Amino acid sequence: LYWQEEQKPVADGSEQKLSQEDFFSLLTEQLAHQDPSKPVDNDQMVSQMTSFSMAEGITDLNSKFKDFAASMTSNQALQASSLIGQNVLVESNIGYMGSAGAGFSGVVVNEETVQDMKITIKNSQGEVVKSIDAGTQGAGNIQFAWDGTDQQGNPMPPGQYVVSASGQAQGEGVAIPTAMNRHVGSVSMAGSGQGVILNLDGDVSINLDDVIQIGS
Repeated sequence: LYWQEEQKPVADGSEQKLSQEDFFSLLTEQLAHQDPSKPVDNDQMVSQMTSFSMAEGITDLNSKFKDFAASMTSNQALQASSLIGQNVLVESNIGYMGSAGAGFSGVVVNEETVQDMKITIKNSQGEVVKSIDAGTQGAGNIQFAWDGTDQQGNPMPPGQYVVSASGQAQGEGVAIPTAMNRHVGSVSMAGSGQGVILNLDGDVSINLDDVIQIGS
């Protein structure tokens, strides 16, 4: 017969934590060794017991809050998984085209009425691929779409393209921020309290909180 040797339990640090029983044991020792000429005051004893109870309650509250936060993150990840395969609107000036001539769409975030609005699309080398004249546009989100071709109608290769928007407001030239529609490929959990991460096409990852709109 083979007898397995008894393994020693691995210390996890819990034995170094003082429990309420440990506190009363220390209190009993304190009473046993107190100076007879200076007995412990009742108010002082009650104060010690109250302080210990408060410290123990705060510790338990912190533990329960961590469990609650982990549960909320898991639920958020489950809800975010429904975004896989959909488009999300993200504040950015980078558009991604997955295949030649596929194009992409986005939004120009216009804070005031702009005349002679022009949307310019450049490739990774900084060359202008196409320029779209949008005319006069009022304040609001102005949607636009690029068909994935150059000025001559030739389909452009897949990859990332830089989008910029400009125009005239109150007689002065202004640059206008943009937001792009991106395809969600997968969802992952991030550490260090970063929450849920959406992995977009073109090897780009963003936080779920950065999503402006779902669907395009």
